[in-house]
Amino acid sequence: MKHFKEKGVKRIVLSSLAAVSLGLGFAGIILPVLPTTPFVILAAALYSVSDPERAKKLEQSRIFGEYLRHWKHGEGIALRTKIRAVTVLWVGLLVSMYIVQTKVVIIVLSLIGSIVSAHLIGIKTKKEEADEVFKPKTIDT
Repeated sequence: MKHFKEKGVKRIVLSSLAAVSLGLGFAGIILPVLPTTPFVILAAALYSVSDPERAKKLEQSRIFGEYLRHWKHGEGIALRTKIRAVTVLWVGLLVSMYIVQTKVVIIVLSLIGSIVSAHLIGIKTKKEEADEVFKPKTIDT
């Protein structure tokens, strides 16, 4: 009976950590300095141990499924996604810098933006047709 309780507690703790990580990943879609992919990957790993059904749903989700599939299969990130990510990152950072207008904050945000941009650019670029890069993305239903 003790083993069952320990497993139940472990499952609850890991599922809770996965939910927090997934929440941070979701926030990373909106906030330019918070990375999405590492948090989503961590959530998937935690769910795979604590709740395999939820891990499967996460990999199939419309929002995070693409991040996980590309990472899992080593496909890289599409060029259009890189361009969008770097653009959103710098727009958000520049707006923040303009609002705050404090030299220390501007320097810190510039450093963070540069590091995140370098990381994004350094990730393998997923191969795609040249004319697909700037073509509007359609959602399959």
